[in-house]
Amino acid sequence: MGLGALVASGIPVRAETPDGSAVFARACAACHDGGDSRAPAREVLAQRSPEAILSSLTAGLMRPQGARLDGLERRAVAEFVSGKTLGGDVTGATVGRCTAQPPFPGAKSLPAWTSWGGSVTNTRFQPPEQAGLTAEQVPHLTLKWAFGFPDATSAWSQPTVFGGRLFVGSHNGTVYSLDAKTGCIYWTYSAKSSVRSAVSIAPLNGGGGYAAYFGDTAANAYAVDAATGKEIWSRKVEEHPLARATGSPTLYGKLLYVGVSSFEETQGSNPRYECCTFRGSLSALDAKTGAVVWKTYLVPEPKPLSKNSVGTTLWGPSGAGIWSAPAIDVKRGVVYAATGNTYTPPQLDTSDAVIAFDLKTGKIKWTRQVTPKDVFGGWCRPSLKNPICPEENGPDFDFGNAPILAKLPNGKDAIVIGQKSGVGWALDPDKEGAVIWQYRAGQGSALGGMEWGSAVDDQNAYFPVSDISLPKPGGLHAVQLTTGERVWYAPPPPPICGSGRGCNAAQTAAVTVIQGVVFSGSNDGALRAYSTKDGSIIWEYDTNREFKTLNGVPAKGASMHSAGATIAGGMLYVNSGYGDHGGRPGNVLLAFGVE
Repeated sequence: MGLGALVASGIPVRAETPDGSAVFARACAACHDGGDSRAPAREVLAQRSPEAILSSLTAGLMRPQGARLDGLERRAVAEFVSGKTLGGDVTGATVGRCTAQPPFPGAKSLPAWTSWGGSVTNTRFQPPEQAGLTAEQVPHLTLKWAFGFPDATSAWSQPTVFGGRLFVGSHNGTVYSLDAKTGCIYWTYSAKSSVRSAVSIAPLNGGGGYAAYFGDTAANAYAVDAATGKEIWSRKVEEHPLARATGSPTLYGKLLYVGVSSFEETQGSNPRYECCTFRGSLSALDAKTGAVVWKTYLVPEPKPLSKNSVGTTLWGPSGAGIWSAPAIDVKRGVVYAATGNTYTPPQLDTSDAVIAFDLKTGKIKWTRQVTPKDVFGGWCRPSLKNPICPEENGPDFDFGNAPILAKLPNGKDAIVIGQKSGVGWALDPDKEGAVIWQYRAGQGSALGGMEWGSAVDDQNAYFPVSDISLPKPGGLHAVQLTTGERVWYAPPPPPICGSGRGCNAAQTAAVTVIQGVVFSGSNDGALRAYSTKDGSIIWEYDTNREFKTLNGVPAKGASMHSAGATIAGGMLYVNSGYGDHGGRPGNVLLAFGVE
């Protein structure tokens, strides 16, 4: 199908195809055509396939550089360098389009799951009237349809549902609006970089209709018309070249709250890179225009610290990025965000912390750090003797989990959050985050503990354990919300993928809860449903295979590593495949329902 047919279908497309040689000259030539560079020359790269080059730009060694390009630009570079053509198109939307374009019903068509955590409090609990799925029905879930993401080695953007439509981003930067029941494509939008955040849907202030909000891995935030995919605004949230928006934006009232993380902590091994200068931040954007209302940095302006053995200036402090979705506390007028480690000294109290910001001004009301002195760089091995490193390299126990504002059975509130240390926390929002209880769920490591998302219902907190690089990964814990005492523990089953690289029982992905059931995806490629009563497994689905997709894109499942399941209207949606951080690549969105 040609460009004219795509436009006639109502699917927004980019008007021009990028010139691969021009993109290479702008973004790649300084290293790959440089005489003294350690990067392979263009003549060497030309011996590789376009698929291999594209994979390197999306999930391999060149991921930070590829994150600054959009999907069309990455594809154009891969084809230019290799001299060969990739099959298919960048959107994967030439097949599977909806035959009709009915009016977007918005809130008239419920139920919904409209953000990362299912609500602005990030509980990841879907109540019965919204779920449309009971514990008794879960064993009867069957696959209804599958959707393939082109040019992708990871399926990492959690789907959201609103107005009878499903919204999801992709590894190559394409954002989709699909029919929630059938999976047909209403529209696509091409972001400037990969979109791993969930898409938040809300009424558009002052203009009528609804907007879809999301971020990308080049630290851009977007608002597009939820009915048509037409861009309303886009905004560069952070100018640092290695910044990215990993966590999902959270919308409340007239403001969109966007946290920023970065790729920079992976760059310090290059002796010529002036590491590190990134500063984590939380910004509030006007939801209607994208204008920055306030921005709060979590690190002071970095200063030169020293020079390394080749004369490169080293900087600090740096880091304390926000990797997850902020949570809103309407009662107290604050937004909570959780931060990562610092990259370079001096140590800060804003790293590895839950921080409360004033909703209207961004002023920090309090900070609760749970792991001090976590100055960590992956390049800080003793043998390298890097002068930028602290005397003792930190454990990298930052927060990947989003903070959860939970209502305890005794009527009090608590901020519940899992940490990469393997500890789950309950903090008191009325006492500046004082610890109510802590629970040891995993051993913890740089990729251990709780990675992407815990969940709560009205009685318990649920902590899935990664510990992916340790001898005994995986496991799911249910903990009493009031006391932090264990209710049950479900050890990880033997991996269904067998053995080999990336095949283990780590439960890295965020978990999702409905009444009576916890859903947890595993690095072994299985999605499992656990009874909230005793942790017994009541349903399991193996995603480790190739799927026939509605849009004709070749797709397979594998590791379930970051985004959790979304449940609404009797359907369950989940992504499978994560070709990074110890996972196995895949590129499929799966939709389940009850016969």
